[in-house]
Amino acid sequence: MRGPQQRPQNRSGMLLVLGLGVIVIAASAVALQPTLFARQGDETALTYEVTRGNLLITITEQGSLESRKNTEIKSKVRGSNTVTWVIPSGTVVKPGDELVRLDTKQLEENLSLAKTNVHKSRASLAKTTSDLATAKIALQAYEEGEYITELKRRLSDVENSDANLKASRKMLARTENLFKSGFVSELEVRSQLLTVEQAQLELTVNRTKLDILKRYTKAMNLETQRGNLMAGHSYVKRDEAELAMNLSRRTRAEEELDNCVIKASRGGLVIYPLPAPWKNEPEITEGVNVRFDQVLLLMPDLSRMQIKVGIHEEMIERITEGLPATVILPDMTLDAKISSVATVTRPAAWWTGNMVKYDTIIELPSTHGLRPGMTAVVKVVVAEHKDVLSVPVAAVVEAENGHLCWVQTATGIQPRSLELGDSNDEFIVVLGGLNEGDKVLLNPRGHVEDGQADSPNSSRTRPDISPPAGKSKSKPRTRKSDYGD
Repeated sequence: MRGPQQRPQNRSGMLLVLGLGVIVIAASAVALQPTLFARQGDETALTYEVTRGNLLITITEQGSLESRKNTEIKSKVRGSNTVTWVIPSGTVVKPGDELVRLDTKQLEENLSLAKTNVHKSRASLAKTTSDLATAKIALQAYEEGEYITELKRRLSDVENSDANLKASRKMLARTENLFKSGFVSELEVRSQLLTVEQAQLELTVNRTKLDILKRYTKAMNLETQRGNLMAGHSYVKRDEAELAMNLSRRTRAEEELDNCVIKASRGGLVIYPLPAPWKNEPEITEGVNVRFDQVLLLMPDLSRMQIKVGIHEEMIERITEGLPATVILPDMTLDAKISSVATVTRPAAWWTGNMVKYDTIIELPSTHGLRPGMTAVVKVVVAEHKDVLSVPVAAVVEAENGHLCWVQTATGIQPRSLELGDSNDEFIVVLGGLNEGDKVLLNPRGHVEDGQADSPNSSRTRPDISPPAGKSKSKPRTRKSDYGD
């Protein structure tokens, strides 16, 4: 029982809303031409008299001011670092003023380690340099000292062995003569013969040692000494390179520690970069991590300002460089022009409602008081129709058999089929179906039932009435509700 009782209340509420909507439409029409009323019996119809005139077609978009030339303040600290303090956005600074401070704890540890590595590299280089000098001396000492000494000793051994062999042979010859004379025994001869053989063997051994010294031992020792010398040179170069690297690391650590305090190179206004479209807060604030070469702050050139707006894909073909534009700011209005139109659309994403738009830049004249981030409304004139018939958009409805309007005549309110052209937010060009001086209803919905009987190509069925579509059969219509932000 409760549900059926609520339905009449809901219907009454809907009727109330519709009534308010009709009042709003009527008020808008009165603002257009408040003196145009016509009576048919006891019913008042709000009308508009069709006239000829000029009609401007504009595209209206919203955007915010930005500088065409920004000095970017970037992080020069490698890796990731934490912001410990940042100057408030909108501050006017002087050269040398602090802008950002980054955390220095990790960099101080890196600097301490770099200094320790420098000391170690210097100690290692000193040792390898000493070893290299020792290797040079050892090579010279062997060639000019040890080898000469060993050579002389081997030569002396060979000479002694040769003299010993000669003496042993003389003694053998004497012993053999004495044996023939009967003065010595055969055993003594054999003993002396063995002495000669031993002397011969000793001479052969000493000569072999001398030959090995000259042909092999000297070459082996020289190669060893020269290898030690080359290794010494390599060790020195290695330690020199390591020292240079550690010195570079120490210098870089010192520079990065200095870069943790970012100062202004010139005076001017400082602002935060615009956040990503899906974020509501700036990316630069205390406690956030920033990466190397990330833009932390901007210093805009206030004498070169511009506005970037997005133009809907259905209207981008009508936008060209050089078109005049009117920029409406809270406290001023500027005449500007379009400087560039993107050839590639900006990526559509969920935060843009998947709407496809093209970035368009409007250059602003140098004017005092312009600040980045100021909201502005941009109106771009894309066409101007001269001496044309036009009617308010509110007077046109779209039915199954085309676009219609209702005209007040001496015999009553009658429907007319229309051929439409270009339009702006308020008026639409009429190419056919109306004449100058005709009076069209601005509130046709209240008279559709009466006018439908005389509608062209009409049946007795009520048409599907809705506001005019975004495109007519002739030319596209420009509606703020369709293309505005």
